[in-house]
Amino acid sequence: MKKVLFTLLTLGAASTGAMAQSSVTIYGVADAGLVFDKDAAGDRLNRVASGVASGSRIGFKGKEDLGGGLAATFVLESGFNIDTGTSGQGGLLFGRQAYVGLTGSAGAVTLGRQYSPYYLALRDVADPFVIGLAGTASNLMVTNIRVDNMVQYTTPTWSKLSADLAYGFGEVAGDNAKNRSMGGAVHYIDGPLNVTLTHHRKENALATQQTRNTLLATRYDFGVLQGNFGYADNRALDNSKSNDILVGFSAPFGATKLVASYIRHNDKSNANRDAQQWAIGAFYALSKRSDLYTGYGHISNKNGATFVVGNATDNGTGNSGFNLGMRHTF
Repeated sequence: MKKVLFTLLTLGAASTGAMAQSSVTIYGVADAGLVFDKDAAGDRLNRVASGVASGSRIGFKGKEDLGGGLAATFVLESGFNIDTGTSGQGGLLFGRQAYVGLTGSAGAVTLGRQYSPYYLALRDVADPFVIGLAGTASNLMVTNIRVDNMVQYTTPTWSKLSADLAYGFGEVAGDNAKNRSMGGAVHYIDGPLNVTLTHHRKENALATQQTRNTLLATRYDFGVLQGNFGYADNRALDNSKSNDILVGFSAPFGATKLVASYIRHNDKSNANRDAQQWAIGAFYALSKRSDLYTGYGHISNKNGATFVVGNATDNGTGNSGFNLGMRHTF
C-alpha cells in the first residue's frame, strides 16, 4: 500500500510539473600559516596559526526551487582551527553561519546566525585585505561580525540600488530591547563602482547603553587596480566617540595580487588614544583554488592605546606582525 501511494504521489507531482529542483553543496577553506608577532618592547611570539588570510571552515549550502520564482535556501557553516583540529567560534557546531530562508522576486528573508550588513560592507567593499592577514581592518575598526537570532530582509535591485534590513532579537523575557541588535545597509552598484552606507546598533544586557557604528564604504575597479575607501563614525557603550579612515588598493600582476592599506583611528575621548596602521600583502595563485600569501602590518599606538596586529581569526599579540602561509578553497 505504501509503495502504491508513493507511486501515485510521484506521478501526480510529475504530471503537474511541480517537482521541485534542489541542490546541496559542500564547500570550505583550509588555511594555515606562520605568524610572527613583535610588541613595542621587542618581545616576539612565533607560531603556526589557522585561518590567517581566511577563516578555515567547512559548510553546507542548499537551494530548493519551490516554483513561481520562489526558492528555499539554507547555510550551515562550521569553523575549525587547522593547526590543532579544534572547533572555532568557541566550539559552536555551526559558529560561522547557520540560517534558513526564502528568496524570490520580492527579495530574500533569512533567519538565524548571520553576518551583519555592517561587517559585510567593511569586509567586501572597504577593506582590500578582506578582513585577513596582518593588514585586516579589524585591527583598528569595529567589525560587528555576527548576530544571533537575526531576521534579515534583502531587497531586489532597483535602478542599481538595493538594501538590507536586519534585526537581532535579544530574547530577554519582559524586555525586547535588552541585547537587541539592529542594522541595515544601502548599496549603489554601477559596474566597477560600489558605494555602501551601513549602520549597526547593539543594546547592552540592560538596554541602558548601546554601541552605534556607521560606515561609508567605497570600492572602485579601475582595471589595473582596485581602490578602496572607508569612513566609520563610532559611539561606544560609555558614549565616547571615535572615527576611522581607511584607504587602500589591490593590484593584480598575472598570478600575483598586491594589497596595501592605511587606517587612522581618531579617539575623540579625553584620553585621545589614537592609532594608525600601515600594511602590505601579496597573494600568489597556484591554481584557481590554491594560493600562497604573505603580509606585514604595523600599528603605532598613542597615549596608551593598546591595538595589536591580528589576522582573519587571531586577535594578535604585538604592534607588528608578519604572515606567511597557504590557503586552499573547495
